[in-house]
Amino acid sequence: MKKIFIGGAWPYANYNMHIGHLAALLPGDVIARYFRQHGDSVLYVSGTDTHGTPITEAARKEGINALDLATFYHDQNTKDFADLGFTYDNYGATFMDWHKKEVKEIFKQIYANGYLYDKIIEQIYCEKCCNFLSDREIGGNCPVCHLETKGDQCNSCLSTFNPREVVNACCLICEEESILKLNNELVFSLSKFQKQIEDFFEKNSSFWRKNAINETNKYLNQGLPDRDVTRNLNWGIDVPFTGYEDKCIYVWFEAVLGYLTSGKYAAEKKGINFDTFIKEDENLETYYIHGKDNISFHTIILPALISALEKPIQLPKRIISSEYININNEKMSKSKGNVITIRDLLEEFEADTIRFYFIFNNPERRDTSYSREDLISQHNKFLVGGFGNFVNRNLSFLMKEFQGIIPLGQIDGTVRKSTICLYDTIGKQIANGELRNALENMLSYIQEANRYYDEQKPWIHVKESDKTNFNNITVTCLYMMANMSNLFAPIIPFGCAKLREMLQMPKEFSWVEVDIQKHLTLSDIKVLYQRL
Repeated sequence: MKKIFIGGAWPYANYNMHIGHLAALLPGDVIARYFRQHGDSVLYVSGTDTHGTPITEAARKEGINALDLATFYHDQNTKDFADLGFTYDNYGATFMDWHKKEVKEIFKQIYANGYLYDKIIEQIYCEKCCNFLSDREIGGNCPVCHLETKGDQCNSCLSTFNPREVVNACCLICEEESILKLNNELVFSLSKFQKQIEDFFEKNSSFWRKNAINETNKYLNQGLPDRDVTRNLNWGIDVPFTGYEDKCIYVWFEAVLGYLTSGKYAAEKKGINFDTFIKEDENLETYYIHGKDNISFHTIILPALISALEKPIQLPKRIISSEYININNEKMSKSKGNVITIRDLLEEFEADTIRFYFIFNNPERRDTSYSREDLISQHNKFLVGGFGNFVNRNLSFLMKEFQGIIPLGQIDGTVRKSTICLYDTIGKQIANGELRNALENMLSYIQEANRYYDEQKPWIHVKESDKTNFNNITVTCLYMMANMSNLFAPIIPFGCAKLREMLQMPKEFSWVEVDIQKHLTLSDIKVLYQRL
């Protein structure tokens, strides 16, 4: 049995989660569900990123305090994930006491290890607001591509930089031109980890997607700069040192440590040893699930912070970094009014429909585009016309002709061999983050099942009173259904649970071949999916 640690990226608490979050984070739940079915020990965590200027900026615009805004969106995120069937062992928030306490301990340990140092530096200051500006309060032009940007990361070229490098910097609160002014900060010695990150990259990048490899290479080739870890903020985690009472720990430092804090909290709740899910061990697999705009935080920042702790913690091994998902081939934007939230989808579609579509259309290797028409078409074609049709035509026939009595018979050897192989093939693909390939194999199995039913024509054998062949065909079809309920469950768990209930199977999914060779009578046949 393996130990599996899965961390899903933490969405900001400044707006409802949209379909970009869903496309990036859904693979984590599919992977977690698979490993649990496989019998492995899984710890799957995430949470809401509630600190920093994105939240204070949004709160200021809405005329409420930051905690109220963060709590509102955290509660909404929690509900969205639950309604989609996400199986987090803990979904927390960075404003929670257990996170803040653990981050302060990590901060002090990294300082004691010599990787934080005091430095008087020039920072962007607004004379009108009489305040040092945090990243999201700074506007201007990107120092790399020179396009309009704000903060410390460019949305156009994805470059990250020190905010004081922004060209033509101005205050976004009052829109006045800013100046540089001396300020005392603590700085993280990221540059000291250049060689370690290069070695880590060489060892693990074979498990990463191409976008993570390219993005990490870019930063390593530029050279890793030291980064400020404190900011003049009034909303965040207090710096645990005298002389820094007016500052908080910079959000880039504390939020990415949420994997460790949330993992530890979840392990304590479950009564298990968290060390076994993070310490170097050939029996441990670690997965980090996020969008491409968060790659550097998982392949450079997090490994450096873990290394700075000087403890035997496994660095991120498998990086599942998605590309973007657009709306009708256009990038989502609040200003354009084309943002589709997860709640928008949940109010119109079932969770399985949403999960199926965003795995079928997942941006694993390139940007993809969301279309409501495509979602409806794929639901009707695959969930209704493929999977649902195969189940319904078999079970309805048994109810109509045989009062729901399941016969005993011989399972087709070719079908059985194909099914057993599928467990191995799909399992490996999910474990490697190749979810679209896994889904393609599931769909091929549905086609194979419907083709078998059509070619064998069980209704003809009934008319000819050929009981032996009818029984064999029917049992083979029921065998495929029972195994579909396992194989498809990581992606469409609700329909699979409904099918298992109809077949009077145990509620718990597994990842081994299932044979329902037993006397039972169907009692309540339900349509798996309604046509849209």
